[in-house]
Amino acid sequence: MLSGRRILVVVPARGGSKGVRLKNIHPLLGRPLVAHVGEVVRQLPYVDKAVVSTDHPLIMQAAREAGLEAPFLRPEALSGDLIGDLDVLTHALTETERLDDVTLDVVIMLQPTSPLRTPAHVTAAVTKLVEEGWDAVWTLSPTDLKYHPLKQLTLDGDGRMDYHDRRGASVIARQQLQPSYHRNGAAYVFTRPCLLNQKTIKGARTAGMVLEEPMISIDTLEDFERAEQALRHREGKDGRST
Repeated sequence: MLSGRRILVVVPARGGSKGVRLKNIHPLLGRPLVAHVGEVVRQLPYVDKAVVSTDHPLIMQAAREAGLEAPFLRPEALSGDLIGDLDVLTHALTETERLDDVTLDVVIMLQPTSPLRTPAHVTAAVTKLVEEGWDAVWTLSPTDLKYHPLKQLTLDGDGRMDYHDRRGASVIARQQLQPSYHRNGAAYVFTRPCLLNQKTIKGARTAGMVLEEPMISIDTLEDFERAEQALRHREGKDGRST
């Protein structure tokens, strides 16, 4: 509990990943990917409950071994490739409230695929939401100006190139570009009414919290290698052995 709010962590971890089979339990530094979320959650004393939302029994087992609760399997309707975060979060929230006979106030989504998050990142996002009265807070990373949305291009079926955004035609120098950001998956925080009443993960009042540290979102085996290198580097700087 934080400032009187009951807080639920939801860890979405389906089994049907395409790039890496059972990605959410693929080993990272010798432990299943989902276990790294469990380690972070153990350092968040204000969290009232942390559950994994999965459709796969092996992920459920690995999550439990990592200290996360797995009180339910996702229904089949929430197991496809095109299921959005809102449906998964709403199901996890309402099912947890039903099973525990409790009303929760804040939901934190921690995706296993962002293993460079720290407890400090999560705490800062939750504190921002609670103290500043936002409906939602997303963690963001600055986008390199080389990849700015106004510099993106498209190709049609014949190979003809065009601007992704027609305003890109007027861009001459980097100085013309406003800073842009992308979500890094370290933490998403929502109020209960944002999910259940507004029915969105981007509420009417949503704030971005920029993280300057490099972040990695895991989709491929190469991403796992990069994440391991980054974690080893961090642990070496902190004086901890791997």
